[in-house]
Amino acid sequence: MLEYKRLKKHRRKFLALTGLTPKEFQLLLPAFCEVYESVRSGDTTQSGQVRQRHVGGGRKGRWGSPEQKLLFILVYQKAYPLQTLLGEVVEVSPARVNYWVHHLLPLLQQALVALELMPEREPRQFAQHDAPRKSLGS
Repeated sequence: MLEYKRLKKHRRKFLALTGLTPKEFQLLLPAFCEVYESVRSGDTTQSGQVRQRHVGGGRKGRWGSPEQKLLFILVYQKAYPLQTLLGEVVEVSPARVNYWVHHLLPLLQQALVALELMPEREPRQFAQHDAPRKSLGS
């Protein structure tokens, strides 16, 4: 199984799978944790239903740590593997892979926005930030 604890010791492999070094991963992790906890806390479940138990009650998930969740979504973003293949790598069903991809992608985006690491998508905004360049002949 793909595990953060083992992978973080192998910098080149970590970089190849996630696109980040372990140090960069550690810089992204607090923002991701903050966004994840803000979504997770409260009186409703992830699906919006009223909780039957307190937060943290019930069966413990396979990926208990936020590091494992962030690793999963970064590997998905870097490689875009088939969900069946990714399910085999992380040892969950393709249906659970699909659930986690759709649940974690918006959280990763929010964390990147919070760190101001998202690329500019509006051409008008980009044009305002981009200084006029001199032509090569000048």
